[in-house]
Amino acid sequence: MSRFDRRCDTEVHEVRRLEVINGELGRRKWSAERKGEIVAESMQPGVVVSEVARQHNLTPQQLFAWRHDAKQGRLALPEEAISFVPVVAAADDAGSSAHPPSPATATRQIEIRFGAAVIKVPEDVPAKHLTKVLRAVKAAL
Repeated sequence: MSRFDRRCDTEVHEVRRLEVINGELGRRKWSAERKGEIVAESMQPGVVVSEVARQHNLTPQQLFAWRHDAKQGRLALPEEAISFVPVVAAADDAGSSAHPPSPATATRQIEIRFGAAVIKVPEDVPAKHLTKVLRAVKAAL
């Protein structure tokens, strides 16, 4: 009797779980467009990510990884899934005073509202920095 035989129990006492794998075996290839569609579906309000994953025969971890890629800009979402918020131009309080600031000292600002949070940034702020600020605010809300 070999060492292998001594370590393995050859008698089957009871089958506790049986998994049947249907369809193609091996890795599936998902197109970037299809991934984007599934991610967009999972980001709809009130949708449970695990249910979307199950509908498409994915693991929730795989779908969460795709969502992370989309948030990082590495996976494009379909055009209809991209939403914009309205931009409203309003007069600045400083601009309505009797002594408007000189052009040399005046800086134009962008005001972004997330619920109760108001973020004011100079118009020339690098996109990389603004992205970090917006992610931090979104995580805090």
